[in-house]
Amino acid sequence: MRDPGLQPERTRLAWRRTTLSGTVAAVLAVKTALHGGVSPAGVLVCALCCLLWLGFVLLAQFRIRRLAGAAAPPALTARLATAAVLCTVAMAVCAAVLVF
Repeated sequence: MRDPGLQPERTRLAWRRTTLSGTVAAVLAVKTALHGGVSPAGVLVCALCCLLWLGFVLLAQFRIRRLAGAAAPPALTARLATAAVLCTVAMAVCAAVLVF
């Protein structure tokens, strides 16, 4: 028998894990940007990466609250999903720029 309370919990935990992964990536981006000395381009890309991380954290927190607040959580909207994907892809691009 399926317990409908477990799926929102798994989804909430997945959002938390993804947020933690993004936090690690943002910290590594700051470390990479400041490793060889401070350059204007490195600081700019690092700041952009941190802003994208903050945007993703806010989106994830919004979704986690929605999952916790309702007996039957609402479906993920296309707008929220698109914003989360764009933040993630843009952060990956920023990380790639910092590495190369």
